[in-house]
Amino acid sequence: MGGVPSTPRFNGGSRPKDSAEYLIGAFIGEKSFPLASDYWQKLLELPLNLHWSSDRVHQACLLFAQNNCYTRHLAKILIHLSWCLQECVSTSDASSSAYVKALNAVYVSSVFLKHLIENAKTDNFEDIYMSLNESEEIPSNVPKEQSIEHLVVNSVLNFLGRVDVSSDTYLLHCELLNFMLVALSTQLLSGPSLGADDIHPFFDAAMAQPTSLVNLAIRKLLLSYITRPHFPLKASSYYIFSEGYQSGVLQRVGSVAANLVLLPLNFFASSSNEASRSPLADSSLNILLILVHYRKCLGVDHLKDKLDYSSPDSLPKEESFFENPYCKALENARDIEFDRDDVEGNAPSGPVVRLPFASLFDTLGMCLADETSVLLLYSLIHGNSDFLEYVLVRTDLDTLLMPLLETLYNAPRRTSNQIYMVLIILLILSQDSSFNASIHKLVLPSVPWYQERVLHQTSLGSLMVIILTRTVKYNLSKLRDVYLHTNCLATLANMAPHVHRLSGYASQRLVSLFDMLARKYNKLAEMKNDKMHVANGDESKEGDSLQEDMEAELHIYTDFLRIVLEILNAILTYSLPRNPEVVYAIMHRQEVFQPFKSHPRFNELLDNIFMVLDFFNSRMDAQKMEGEWSVEKVLQVIIVNCRSWRVDGLKMFTQLRFTYEQESHPEEFFIPYVWQLVLSRSGLNFSPSSIHLFPVDLPLQGNVDEDAEKPQKGDMKGNGLKIEVPV
Repeated sequence: MGGVPSTPRFNGGSRPKDSAEYLIGAFIGEKSFPLASDYWQKLLELPLNLHWSSDRVHQACLLFAQNNCYTRHLAKILIHLSWCLQECVSTSDASSSAYVKALNAVYVSSVFLKHLIENAKTDNFEDIYMSLNESEEIPSNVPKEQSIEHLVVNSVLNFLGRVDVSSDTYLLHCELLNFMLVALSTQLLSGPSLGADDIHPFFDAAMAQPTSLVNLAIRKLLLSYITRPHFPLKASSYYIFSEGYQSGVLQRVGSVAANLVLLPLNFFASSSNEASRSPLADSSLNILLILVHYRKCLGVDHLKDKLDYSSPDSLPKEESFFENPYCKALENARDIEFDRDDVEGNAPSGPVVRLPFASLFDTLGMCLADETSVLLLYSLIHGNSDFLEYVLVRTDLDTLLMPLLETLYNAPRRTSNQIYMVLIILLILSQDSSFNASIHKLVLPSVPWYQERVLHQTSLGSLMVIILTRTVKYNLSKLRDVYLHTNCLATLANMAPHVHRLSGYASQRLVSLFDMLARKYNKLAEMKNDKMHVANGDESKEGDSLQEDMEAELHIYTDFLRIVLEILNAILTYSLPRNPEVVYAIMHRQEVFQPFKSHPRFNELLDNIFMVLDFFNSRMDAQKMEGEWSVEKVLQVIIVNCRSWRVDGLKMFTQLRFTYEQESHPEEFFIPYVWQLVLSRSGLNFSPSSIHLFPVDLPLQGNVDEDAEKPQKGDMKGNGLKIEVPV
């Protein structure tokens, strides 16, 4: 076969030894070229404008995999990539040959590395051969104590962190992010819970980088997300690079780049409605989320083949996890405009990431229609107390809340995990009393996306009540997900003591929520009674099991009804004079509470509600009215008599306070979720048969449907909610 592969050629005849065809053929062939060979300079400096079909690229990858075990050309081109990037960082001339060589190196590396990872036959990825042969003479500028993957990851992060994005450097930034995505895709081949012995070469290298470099990389990834730089390309062009680069870099090769290299063609040649999207911003966010949510167990060996990842009970209980430096960097990020540590004298140990929180806040508000941005917002407000505090003191909370509420409004067209993340964000925010007060002071002129009725001059707090109760109604009819119910009710319960001038429509929806759950409860109670009659003659275990399931579901809805009654009680106890519309809604639908008046779980709570009803009903009866009562007249009587209302007669209940807390194994949800999002957006076409991180038969992107009610691996069922009741 020789040094040049016998792959099909488009034209006959011999190939010059300085042609792109020959150089790529030599790269995938049997002959090993030493690191110091001038072959590498020729390969990386020559315009590699090949036009190969995807089949031919696949043949080349197969041949490369066969020969790389002794040529070690992947390791060698990665070393050259590292050298080129080091030169790029040290020079200010973006048109230098180092940039051209770096582009060629990262492009070729991505194609063949992806194939090797996707078809890896061992868990430790030995067949990638990320080392040089012992007989290879190692140059002095290759650190012997450092692995090649550590060297290249260090160089990539150093370039991304130190070199500013410009029209000249934009493409190299994009290509390096795509390379990182390929390199980190080893995670797709394993489960989300990694033990100390699990090996992911590029992940391990990334986690071993110095803190200063990690901070630099996190800052630049977030700045790219914030600034959303664009690179002008002709929409009709399929070339990767601008015309100014055509003399020295790879060009797009038909559909090959879309299949085997990760350049996001869907963004470059996008339709006009996606023109505002930034491929660099999206790629930066993808890498950020993958790195931040990486988690590896150091304490207990994981027996992967014996664990059921969908069952938390099967997981070892006492484990220690290494401290993810990227997660720590994100959690410790500070606002560049205000240094609280200088004021309070509590400076953190070591340097921290400085970010413009104002710009980050505005960018998130603009991008929250996208699931990855929702996940970033969650990661920030859950992990970074400074950013959470910044959000809570903003007077324009509608910037974030409106797109989140719109997502809930469009739940049928969103994934269940996206709905969960939005609800958890709202729950975290509702844990703060100032937030609950602020949202009722912020009045929205209109809500254009709400179609059921026109909402004019509605407070943000009222809109939250409307959307949360609507979400419960949707869940009752479609998903029947207990966790979703609980999150909605928990947020409403946190808001309740601070409700101020709730709108008439929101008040009606709140009372209707009790009615909806009551009807569900009554239906379950009837079914239970029917089953009990049938079960009297059925001694089977199946009958017992069915009875237990019915009992458990009835108990759940009993709890839900009690929470709604607690919500109404909190409003009546702490803010009745400021909420005449709530009083009106309860009076208007008072019959829905009557059947539960003697229920042992509800009677005390309902005693308070009926005390309020008795007070206002008696005031209504005392009014001498000519003609029929109108809504306006009833409301006027309620408003007048609110002034004489005294809370003394009500029984005071301890306020429910719901808080969110991640469970001990968040990676079970977040790692598969992040990769599903990344695969659906990045253009990485990974073979489904190679993916073990999540079930391959699940759609990467799509609508919530009836299947969503079934427990799915990676779904957030029951993740992290707890009730905190002060003594």
